[in-house]
Amino acid sequence: MYKHILIPTDGSEVAEKAVSAGIDFAREVGARVTLFTAVPEYVPPSETDVMARRVVSIADHARESEKLANGILAGAAGKAQAARLEFATAHSESNQPWQAIVDAAKRYNCDAIFMASHGRKGLAAVWHGSQTREVLTHSDVPTLVYR
Repeated sequence: MYKHILIPTDGSEVAEKAVSAGIDFAREVGARVTLFTAVPEYVPPSETDVMARRVVSIADHARESEKLANGILAGAAGKAQAARLEFATAHSESNQPWQAIVDAAKRYNCDAIFMASHGRKGLAAVWHGSQTREVLTHSDVPTLVYR
């Protein structure tokens, strides 16, 4: 059925429950997984930032992004390792996590995405947006949503 499943996470409690469920699912179907997260892109400093000497270099941002991503993915990697799954971890910088997820599924040749939904409705969904809804709308890869 599925051979390679992308499991994105933002490190939230809801996402971590989906990571556990996704790992269980992958183990049941005999799939390998790529655990993935998106971290914010570099934002060039404004004139105010420069004047206040709050400038972060691209290299410093890259190091901090790597550290943030590794922190988010560490727990998921531990769960995959404990389940004795074949897995990899990956991250990218993106201010549109849904796009990074869709792109990662293609880049890593995943045949499924297994992700969480925060289940927001109404104004909360409009205000916070729905990364899951955007993935469902824009991805050609089958997506399983854990709630």
